[in-house]
Amino acid sequence: MNILIIGSGGRENALAWKMAQSHQSDELYIAPGNPGTAAFGTNVPIQVNDFTALKALAIEKNIELIVVGPEEPLVNGIYDFFNDDPATSLINVIGPSAKAAQLEGSKAFSKHFMQRHKIPTAAYAEFTIDNYEAGLTYISNHSLPIVLKADGLAAGKGVIIAQTHAAALASFKEMLQDKQFGDASSKVVIEQFLEGIEVSVFALTDGKNYQIIGHAKDYKRIGEGDTGLNTGGMGCVSPVPFMDDAFMQKVVSSIIQPTINGIQKEGLVYKGFVFFGLMNCSGIPYVIEYNCRLGDPETEVILPRLQTDLVSLLAATDNGTLEDVNIQYHEGFFATVMAVSAGYPGAYPKDLAIQGIELAASLPETYVFQAGTGFQENLVVTKGGRVLTVTASGSQLTTAVINAQKGLSKIQFEGMYFRKDIGYEFP
Repeated sequence: MNILIIGSGGRENALAWKMAQSHQSDELYIAPGNPGTAAFGTNVPIQVNDFTALKALAIEKNIELIVVGPEEPLVNGIYDFFNDDPATSLINVIGPSAKAAQLEGSKAFSKHFMQRHKIPTAAYAEFTIDNYEAGLTYISNHSLPIVLKADGLAAGKGVIIAQTHAAALASFKEMLQDKQFGDASSKVVIEQFLEGIEVSVFALTDGKNYQIIGHAKDYKRIGEGDTGLNTGGMGCVSPVPFMDDAFMQKVVSSIIQPTINGIQKEGLVYKGFVFFGLMNCSGIPYVIEYNCRLGDPETEVILPRLQTDLVSLLAATDNGTLEDVNIQYHEGFFATVMAVSAGYPGAYPKDLAIQGIELAASLPETYVFQAGTGFQENLVVTKGGRVLTVTASGSQLTTAVINAQKGLSKIQFEGMYFRKDIGYEFP
């Protein structure tokens, strides 16, 4: 079948790499893609929210399967846009409807959903400018630390963990009164801080049945030892050592199954990935957040570990066979380490030449997935803060991390930085 992947990051590079391996994949298109995706299909210069142009492309190229990478087009209703037009309604679009995508698009919506279906999550309250004074009082009486979340999409920057009441009050003012994140912070959710270790679990659902396709631990802080500013993710490991059968069964019974049941019970149209952002609090899993798509850089570690044909798996969401799919994983451990530009997550230079990608990719069981890159005069150059990831496997987690670092040692661009302690809690 002809397939369209929407997006331009490391996640989409990993999707293109994985889907190109399938015997069911004929022509693969990526909009807009990057130099890494160009090795597996045809990049098309259409932006992710240009639904009209994407639809025209899908019709022209006889696309049968569309995989939506980033969250914004999903929240903006790309599934509904294709599904509501008779010319494209038969295309299998992997992603929820706009209403179902509110599980990611609105923190308040997801909290209400979890409350209705008795899914364990942090205690919370929500405020707008209309009850601003009540919010100030609530924060002043809240235990520390305090978590403040902009309700809407804020490009991963809408979460503040305040260590003092003064900092929380200042952040609350910035979000609501100063419109720090625009419409995204017109409502603010204030949460109890959960102490524990984060882990993400990924499922694929047709709205009724589901399959778990992997899990990973992401490292968000820029500095080693989990210090410094938050980023979009500096690396991942999978499988996570504490995710044994007993803990996974708790995740399934208390979180995943009630979530899928809730989606079905509420009549939400959901055919795609569910990202469960969890906190392991002394052996008890709690939901931190839902995402309605695959994560980045988690995708770059779970897809190399996944042995099952991804295109067949996605097709099963459309033909009623998802519950019958046999999910298989490659043996061993997998680690992905992100190389970023100097200055990230603050201001950073662009258009710096990158060398050594082919050398790194030639190493055994090592994969390079490009994220913030572009072409310039036939050279691959930096375009984003998170530039690329190297993923590698090993018989032990530490071996996988070392192998990923060996791959990164072959790559150079001016000011390149990566964390050397990914997986540090699991010696």
